Amino acid sequence: MKLLITILFFLLTQAVFAQKVEITSTSMHAENIKKEVHFIGDAKVKKLDDWLHADRVVVYFNDNNETEKYEATGSVTFEFKEETRHYKGSAEKVSYYPLTSLYVLQGKALIDDLINKSHVDGDEIRLDMITGNASVKSNKKKPVKFIIEMKDDK
Repeated sequence: MKLLITILFFLLTQAVFAQKVEITSTSMHAENIKKEVHFIGDAKVKKLDDWLHADRVVVYFNDNNETEKYEATGSVTFEFKEETRHYKGSAEKVSYYPLTSLYVLQGKALIDDLINKSHVDGDEIRLDMITGNASVKSNKKKPVKFIIEMKDDK
């Protein structure tokens, strides 16, 4: 019970000082010593207009009990929006680092940029939500793919 109260305190404290993040799943397991909370089964993360669905989400906290990383695994789908950016996509694993606004997508990773009408896929995509910069790597069997919709100048 003490562990649950501690976790709720940290989540509520973060909600006061940062944007509200809501996580739901069919079960939850907290590991106080490791500073991890595991959301297992139909895990859904929602922050403002952003959402992410996965089989499992693990939230990692640092020594100051601030969220250090979110890690989603298993058939991950997502939509991330900001004022000038709007992405939808999927991957086998998505890690998010809130302090740097960096997303790392791994395994059959793909992103559709709905603002710029482009699509990229590869084995690993690193997306910086602050700058909008992305880097893509692929394995030797399948190349990186980039598709952009061109305007017709006629």
